[in-house]
Amino acid sequence: MRDTKLPKRQYTDEFKVEATRLAESVGGHEAARRLGVPVATLGNCKRRSAAAGTGVPEVALNAGAVPTRWPVSELEAENSRLRRELADAKLDVEILRKATAYFARGSR
Repeated sequence: MRDTKLPKRQYTDEFKVEATRLAESVGGHEAARRLGVPVATLGNCKRRSAAAGTGVPEVALNAGAVPTRWPVSELEAENSRLRRELADAKLDVEILRKATAYFARGSR
């Protein structure tokens, strides 16, 4: 068990609606991975919206109209993907830095 307690994350209603919509289109596990949230959180959002009878509102677009902005969930998914990529790259650089120092020391 951890000694430190993680802070409780709070999500806006708009995020919950977009996350629910994404979960319905690509699946719960994939949506959770893209957004960087627990699968249970998406399940809770879906269950609460169904219990309230609101469901996921449909976006009213004109026929053939293309939205000019990405939905928030896609931006957040892209942001979390880029953050993971950056963390992986930083880890690679750190490993290479240590390996270079180790091999440089051995060649003297």
